[in-house]
Amino acid sequence: MKLRYKELKPEDAFRVAEIDRSETIERTYALTDGALTSTPARIESPSWDEKAAQEMIERFARELLAGGTAVGCFEGERLVGFGVLSGAFRGDRRDRLAVDLMYVSRSHRRRGIGTRILRELSAVAADRGAKQLYISSTETESAVCFYRKNGSVPTPEVDPELFEKEPYDIHMVIKL
Repeated sequence: MKLRYKELKPEDAFRVAEIDRSETIERTYALTDGALTSTPARIESPSWDEKAAQEMIERFARELLAGGTAVGCFEGERLVGFGVLSGAFRGDRRDRLAVDLMYVSRSHRRRGIGTRILRELSAVAADRGAKQLYISSTETESAVCFYRKNGSVPTPEVDPELFEKEPYDIHMVIKL
């Protein structure tokens, strides 16, 4: 079935629950003194339960209502991937916009969906005057490798607010 991409609105937030975020995590990463190191892992990460789905729906809507942008990928009428770009500029020079959320359903990964969504969010960020995308990535191999393949590098200027929320995340930037 053909995939289609479109901008999502706050009223689309409920669709986040359609995403199957589950995965088998084989490796995790840590960033120590500017160097990425990996550790073997064998973790089954389930999809969202009802509480987690509701939290994601609220976060999605909150970001869009605060000036963020979301792009979704649909197969038929089902949401199979989405990304949210925060509306708040970050960094000492206020020239960074953060990718707040990025998920592709398990059955649709490694088909270019995430890359396309990231490209579209990058274009929006550049149009708004951002020089970099800021990424606070989960430490899983799939997430870190995805962002690295799409041009991210560890940042020496870690955003203190995002670091406090997710201290184990890998904080990276993509130059726009």
